[in-house]
Amino acid sequence: MNEDLKKKIEDIIAQDKVVLFMKGTPQFPQCGFSARAVAILNELGASFASFNVFDDENVRQGIKEFSNWPTIPQLYIDKKLIGGSDIMLEMYETGEFKELL
Repeated sequence: MNEDLKKKIEDIIAQDKVVLFMKGTPQFPQCGFSARAVAILNELGASFASFNVFDDENVRQGIKEFSNWPTIPQLYIDKKLIGGSDIMLEMYETGEFKELL
């Protein structure tokens, strides 16, 4: 990964406490997993920033390498990768997610 792309992703992650890289937008998710991630965050009343990976193909591919996580959505809290929608759902069900926020 080139340094410019790495810096761009780091800047996106740093812009907010909670950042969701997703397909589409919170108002119009473009895959079921992104929709589930948004629904969980909304259910918890979380304030979060989002990045639509369809807006930037370099970020779409680069975020997978950056995080060493093969799928999107990806959730970051305090600049740390939490995971995708499956992990979010599991943490939501155990109450662990609410504590993180």
